[in-house]
Amino acid sequence: MRRLVVTLSALALLGAPGALFAQQADTILVNGKILAVDAAFSTHEALAIRDGRVVAAGRAADVRKLAGPATRTVDLGGRTVIPGLIDSHMHATRAALSFTTEVNWIGAGSLAAALERLRTAARAARPGAWLIVVTPPATLDAFPERRRPTQAELVAAAPDNPVYLQLAYGWAMLTPRALEALKITGDADLPKQNRMERDAAGHPTGVITGNLVELFERLPKPTFDQQVAGTRAFFRELNRLGLTGVVDPGGNNVTPTEYQALFKVWRDGQLTVRVAYSLCGMTDGGEFEEYQNYVALLPQGFGDAMLRFNGIGERITWAMNGISGIPPAEDKEKYYRIVRWAAGRGLTITMHWNGEENVGELLGIFERVNREVPIAPLRWTIAHLNDASPETLRRMKALGVGWTVQDALYNSGDEMVTRGGPGAARLMPPVVTGQKLGVAIGAGTDAHRVSTYNPFTVLQWLLDGRTASGAAIRGDQETPTRADALRFYTVGSAWMSFDEGTRGSLEVGKWADLAVLSADYLTVPVAQIGGIESVLTMVAGRVVYAAGPYGGLGAATH
Repeated sequence: MRRLVVTLSALALLGAPGALFAQQADTILVNGKILAVDAAFSTHEALAIRDGRVVAAGRAADVRKLAGPATRTVDLGGRTVIPGLIDSHMHATRAALSFTTEVNWIGAGSLAAALERLRTAARAARPGAWLIVVTPPATLDAFPERRRPTQAELVAAAPDNPVYLQLAYGWAMLTPRALEALKITGDADLPKQNRMERDAAGHPTGVITGNLVELFERLPKPTFDQQVAGTRAFFRELNRLGLTGVVDPGGNNVTPTEYQALFKVWRDGQLTVRVAYSLCGMTDGGEFEEYQNYVALLPQGFGDAMLRFNGIGERITWAMNGISGIPPAEDKEKYYRIVRWAAGRGLTITMHWNGEENVGELLGIFERVNREVPIAPLRWTIAHLNDASPETLRRMKALGVGWTVQDALYNSGDEMVTRGGPGAARLMPPVVTGQKLGVAIGAGTDAHRVSTYNPFTVLQWLLDGRTASGAAIRGDQETPTRADALRFYTVGSAWMSFDEGTRGSLEVGKWADLAVLSADYLTVPVAQIGGIESVLTMVAGRVVYAAGPYGGLGAATH
């Protein structure tokens, strides 16, 4: 019955004489396995698009009745189609700025291949130009060599260039040319939180440890034109992986200036991923004033269907960001004043919070605000929180607070098991429990400094619980179904930006954001899910990525 109803929604357009030409579809996809990801998880043979939205989904014979002389028909050849994936927690704006000026090791497959990428970049660069690699540690953990490169290997790959390799935020290796360019000879030349590693003879190895945010700021920055090019290229790369939307939580060093390249691409009509972005307070102690200045001209939801302001976060205050232990009363009161003000202004917030040990302090503040201003309509969210207890999830549900989960333990699970034993991560993240309790859940990556931006890596991790090294660390109890994992990455993530009514599923009236996959997500072995890509990605029915049999369709820029 559902299939018939969906089809009739479109066929009703044909009721009047002459309606066929007036209401013909712009594009029809046929001969496929189209996963609607609606409430019933319906599957359709065909789908029709008009004016950027889905106008029909059902049997091919019925949907073809919407074809006219100008309709483009795409034969799916039995391929699986999913709603465009939405990453509910990706630092996409920041990642994009340097995407074309850094050397990307994500997906290289081996250390040898990664070093070859560096060698290729060196051949294309002028002597003395910086070569910068910033990649998640899990990138190297997944390589068969299972080790980090040596300084000598970096020098051999790029003998005439300073090379800076950073893993997440705590480990970096610099070649001698890089150390010389930054005038680093010892610890005295480093930010106070950093240390230089030396070998047994006292010679620098090139390795620097500690929080690297300040050191990274010493490196040359891309020009504005390079940032714009990087933004276009990074979003095309996301399109290649079936992504059509991100919820960007801001983050370290993402000031209003860092958004200008994104705004430029949006103004030029070249944005190929929908972005809902947050703004962080940049000044420790001055966050409240900065937020007040931001929202004087940026009300919640300001923007359009491609780019929209989505409140404040992920760091609401410096004092309560990524903390351990119980925060002082003064810090909690300052945090309360800001989020109480945000609630009064109708702002959503997203909060970076790592652990169960003290999340009760955060929820206590939320509950205090909620007694004064209902926060459920504002869709506040907590990111990470891999060890959330059932009681914490119940409190979140009662408040209407959403939860964005990532593949952090794909990256760091081996270390957790080494410290805590084989069962340490058995129930992490507890998405099945959260789902049963009715918590709104979105999936994402936290890319790209600490994690890959590949959504299929996350989907595979959610389903098999294996780390980058291949170790199985999670049990079956908190393993979702394939359908539910896909829900997290589509309509679940759309909820985080108030968009579940317009995207996240392929239903009549919603945006035609979709991806045609290289393999069937529902039937391919779980171990192969991470290798899935899109061969055709559309945003509002517009082709933004096309490959293989669809390469001739091209990718529009407007």
